[in-house]
Amino acid sequence: MTQAAHAYRYLRSSVLDDLHGRLGLETSGGATPFGEVAHPRFFEGILTAPSAAAAGLLAVADVAAARYYQPRLPASPDPVVTANGDRLRFESFSGCGGVYARLDVLESGLDGGGIGHGTTNVDVNVPLRDALGRLGPAEPLRLAVGTEALEVTTPDGPLVEKKVPLSDRWLRGFAETQVVAASFDLRAELPAAEAVRFLRSLTAGGAGGARGTAGATQWVVPTGRLPRPTSRPVPGAVCMPGPQRLVALQRVLRHARALRIYGPPLTAGDTRPTSSAWEVELPGMRLTLTLSPDPARGFSGEGGVLDALASAGSEQDADLVAVLLAREPRIDVAELAEQAGLSSQRVRAALTWLGTSGQVGYDTAEAAFFHRQLPYDAGRAESRNPRLRAARTLVAAGAVRPERDGGAMVHVEDHVQRVRRAADGSLGCTCLWWAKYRGGRGPCKHVLAVGLAAESAASNDVKERAAR
Repeated sequence: MTQAAHAYRYLRSSVLDDLHGRLGLETSGGATPFGEVAHPRFFEGILTAPSAAAAGLLAVADVAAARYYQPRLPASPDPVVTANGDRLRFESFSGCGGVYARLDVLESGLDGGGIGHGTTNVDVNVPLRDALGRLGPAEPLRLAVGTEALEVTTPDGPLVEKKVPLSDRWLRGFAETQVVAASFDLRAELPAAEAVRFLRSLTAGGAGGARGTAGATQWVVPTGRLPRPTSRPVPGAVCMPGPQRLVALQRVLRHARALRIYGPPLTAGDTRPTSSAWEVELPGMRLTLTLSPDPARGFSGEGGVLDALASAGSEQDADLVAVLLAREPRIDVAELAEQAGLSSQRVRAALTWLGTSGQVGYDTAEAAFFHRQLPYDAGRAESRNPRLRAARTLVAAGAVRPERDGGAMVHVEDHVQRVRRAADGSLGCTCLWWAKYRGGRGPCKHVLAVGLAAESAASNDVKERAAR
């Protein structure tokens, strides 16, 4: 897995002034409506539930610093903060890439100042974590996201720089989680007392799990006051892939007002583990943890973006849709489709494409996409995706031989893989990847190649008819 050293540069370290109840979160370079800004300022005002907010921020930082699979001690990226005009969103991934955390501080959780627009990283250092952990339940807390006095900071002033290894899988995780979460439905909702009891029962015994694998996959069935555990998927069940990976929620249990559990619809007879999202409602806030289907699997390899990346025209559609986005906290797909003159399906594919550069996330609580702006190129995800690169190489080499039934023979070096079309129009393959995952981690390179070849042939037919 390739990695690059990524530098976060802050004017000073983030601090919590215990004497005056003031939390100052320093920002690194970020994107705003005015372009790239070295140290953007997004908010200054009061946190209406300071103790809950401190616990939520610590939970996001806990996930960023953790590896739930094969634990190590790497430097962790600082959380990403997005200001959407009516809320602040703090996001992080675990070091193993299998847990995504987001704290949404809503408008009702903030008071006293306007909320800006933009995305950056915020410094959450060890002394700050210790100070947040000491915050008393009745202590007021004033929040400033970004420096207060840029005008008095000279180029010779203090500069804090962190260099951390930032792998491509961490970047791709932002794209994959919004695709995964967009398929979720609300499966269960528990009031405060039941939510606390249930979550404590899940995370009892520590965070490590057996052999550092964060626990085995389990399932729960939402019945009665508490979800009922089960060893296998049944209708209505929600997957708990490594329940010990929910340990960060322990931070906020004393502030919990409700627990909501989200997951995808289960297909009859399909026993494969799935992702799920676990949202704790807090005063004026929501903390959500999204788990990959297995502790050993990071979101970066799920393959949910491959169809959109391989689809002809999706890049051009993404360019158009990107112009229409305005850092909204909720993106209305139907309205966006009308503005762009595209179908809703094409808009969703364009949003997936934009997600590969971190421009789009998905909020399960509101069942809506939201806009953020990370400083990464959309093309980076495609160029670093080995399956898509291999598929394009196969098409360029003329390795795809279509068959009358809609399938194809794909010649790969000294052997042949057969891609078959099922009655519902979906494609399957005879390769080992397909045999292992059955499409559960996106299409294999052979299925992608067949799709690319078909689109290329259709495009050539249109050009030939137009030339006659």
